[in-house]
Amino acid sequence: MIAAKNIRKSYGDLDVLKGVELTIQSGEIVSIVGPSGAGKTTLLQILGTLDVPSNKKECAIQIDNRDINLLNDKQLARFRNEHLGFIFQFHQLLPEFTALENVCIPAFIKKTKKNEAENRAKELLGFLGLQERFHHKPKALSGGEQQRVAVARSLINNPSVVFADEPSGNLDSESADNLHSLFFELRKEFGQTFVIVTHNQELANMADRKLTMVDGVILR
Repeated sequence: MIAAKNIRKSYGDLDVLKGVELTIQSGEIVSIVGPSGAGKTTLLQILGTLDVPSNKKECAIQIDNRDINLLNDKQLARFRNEHLGFIFQFHQLLPEFTALENVCIPAFIKKTKKNEAENRAKELLGFLGLQERFHHKPKALSGGEQQRVAVARSLINNPSVVFADEPSGNLDSESADNLHSLFFELRKEFGQTFVIVTHNQELANMADRKLTMVDGVILR
């Protein structure tokens, strides 16, 4: 599902990623752990096509059998919308929209018909136990409920891979435990691949594989 070789990223004189290589199989749940500043989030952003390597011409990134480095900006934006999902520590929900509307946004960007998008959003929100919250705006939802809305939004376009950056970092322990279990339920139900950056060792240890980053490289 994901194959990356020789990913490097520098900001001025600071080398953040130093030739990262990794392979992730379809349907796998992989956690990435390591100290702050190790390069975890930078790696996730590059794999998720939200950032580009400093050595774009010398590295290789393939996701779902597509060579990411060969896509232009328009193709990349479309690939990201249709094949990748994202869950962040802070839910990034738009406050003026309801839970249902927030979930539908990526589908509308994809130009999915409104009734089809809303039916899919309702299916996902129902699966996540939010069938009574379709028309609530984020301020009327708990932190755990907001994060589940964000999870539904990440799944609306049936992505091949879901990237999660500290997804439970802003949740209380009960909500975090529920979210962790949810990832495995989602994998079983929808077959997605998950790549999760986390400081939560319980979540990291639940994954099929745990990768440890130190000083810009993945330890072998």
